[in-house]
Amino acid sequence: MNKPDIIDAIISLQPDYKVSVNNSDDRENFEVEWYSHTPLEKTDIQAKYDELLTDYNNKDYARNRKKEYPSIEECVHAILDDDLENLQILRQAVKDKYPKGA
Repeated sequence: MNKPDIIDAIISLQPDYKVSVNNSDDRENFEVEWYSHTPLEKTDIQAKYDELLTDYNNKDYARNRKKEYPSIEECVHAILDDDLENLQILRQAVKDKYPKGA
């Protein structure tokens, strides 16, 4: 998951809208060119952006865990080599390092 921007907020609010956005990573100073439909209120876009950003930030632990978990190949080898206990120890160490909701 990539960090959300203003375009993500607009699409989240109105998936069928056609727009282009300048400064899409600037919550305060973005500019929207509307190609279809009635323009959304800037405050509604900012509120949705804040919601998406909060959700993204709350899942930081998952992104960190993913980088450090054993690879699929390592997991397959652990299964085939009957070494699941050590695999679980490795996974738990990562979970402990990056607790959910911390």
